[in-house]
Amino acid sequence: MKNIILITIIFFGLFTAKAQQLNTYIQEALVNNPEIQAYEFKYNRATEKVNEVNSLPDTQFSVGYFVSEPETRTGPQKAKIGVKQMLPWFGTITARENYATALANAQYEDLVLKKRKLILSVSKSYYNLYAINAIQDVLTQNITLLETYEKLALNAVEVGKASLVNVLRLQIRQNRLTQQKEVLEQDYLAEQTSFNNLLNRKEVSEVGLVETLLIPKEDQGFSIDNLKVHPELSKYDRLYESIEKSELLNKKEKAPKIGFGLDYVAVAERTDLNPIDNGKDIIMPMVSVSIPIFNKRYNSKTKQNAIKQQEIEAIKENRLNTLETLLDKAVKTRVATKIIHNTQVKNLEQAKNAEIILMKGYETSKINFNDILDIQELQLKFQMNQINAVKNYYTQSAIINYLSNNNGK
Repeated sequence: MKNIILITIIFFGLFTAKAQQLNTYIQEALVNNPEIQAYEFKYNRATEKVNEVNSLPDTQFSVGYFVSEPETRTGPQKAKIGVKQMLPWFGTITARENYATALANAQYEDLVLKKRKLILSVSKSYYNLYAINAIQDVLTQNITLLETYEKLALNAVEVGKASLVNVLRLQIRQNRLTQQKEVLEQDYLAEQTSFNNLLNRKEVSEVGLVETLLIPKEDQGFSIDNLKVHPELSKYDRLYESIEKSELLNKKEKAPKIGFGLDYVAVAERTDLNPIDNGKDIIMPMVSVSIPIFNKRYNSKTKQNAIKQQEIEAIKENRLNTLETLLDKAVKTRVATKIIHNTQVKNLEQAKNAEIILMKGYETSKINFNDILDIQELQLKFQMNQINAVKNYYTQSAIINYLSNNNGK
C-alpha cells in the first residue's frame, strides 16, 4: 500500500522542481506518525481476528468418581470419564470468517483514510511554512529598501530638499516591518513544531523548503467520479457488507448444533459371582443436538441488521453530499486564488512603475517621500497577497487531491 500511496504523493509537488522534498517528508510521516501506527496495529488486530473465529468450541472433558458405587450385573462402577465436542452447523465457521474479514476490510478503509488525512495535514503545514518564510523574505527586502530611502532622505535634509519628518516616518515604517518580521518568526516556530510533530520528530528540527512556488498556467485535472470511491465513503460500503455477513452468520447460528461424545465407565470385578463379562468396562458413544427453540433473539437481530443497513446508506448519502460540497468549494476557491494572484502580479508591476517615476523626481529635486512610502506600502501589500494566493492555491489543490484522487487506495 505504501508503494501505491507514493503515486498519490507525487501530486502534491505540483510541477515544482523540488517537490521531492515534500514527498520525502510525507513518506517520513507515513512511517513515523504514531496515529498511523496505531491504526495499522488496529487493522492487524482485526485481521488476526479471522484466525480467532476459525476454531471449534472447546472440547469438554469430565471425570467422576463414584463415592457410593452402583452395582451392575458385571460389577460395581468405580469411576467415569467423558469427552464431548459440540460442532456448529455446516458453514457456520466460514460465515464467521467472512464476517471477521468484512470488519477487517472496514478497518483497512480507516487506515487508508487516516493516511490521506495525514498527507493533507503535512502538505498544508508545509505550504504554511513556505508562505511565512516567503513573507519574511519580502519584509527583509522592504526593510532594506526603506534603509536606502532613509539615506536618500537624510541627504535631502542636508541640502534642504526634505524635512526631518520624512526621515522619522521612514524609521517608523522600518520599525513596523521589523515588528511584523519578528512576530512571523514566532509563527514560523509554532508551525514548525506542528509540522515536526506530524512527522514524529524533534520539534526544533529544521524544515527544508522550496525557494519558489509558481502557480501553473493549467490546473491539475481531477475526476469527480473518484469522489464516489473515496475511502470515507468506501468505509460505509465495507460496513454495509459486514452487516450482510453478520446476517448470514446469524442464520447459521440459528441452525441446530450437533455434539459428539464418549463416556467411559470403569467397572470392578465381582467377588461373589463370576458372571459373563465380569468387570467389563462400559464404553458409551453419544450424540446430542442443540436446537434454538426460543429464537426470538435471532429474529430481532435480523431486524436490527436491516435497520442498520438503512442507517448506513443514509449516512453515506449525507457524507457524499458533504464531500461534493467541499470539492466544489475547493475547486472554485482555487480558481479565485488564481485570479487574485494574477491581479496582484499586475498591481505589483504598476506599483513598481510608479516607484520608478517617483524616484526620477529625485534627480529634479521633486522627490515626495510620502508618496514613496504609500507606493512602498502598496507593493508590500501586493507581494504578501501574491504569496498568500500561491499558498492558498496549493492548499486547495491538496484538498482537491485528497477528495478526488483515487491512486492512494
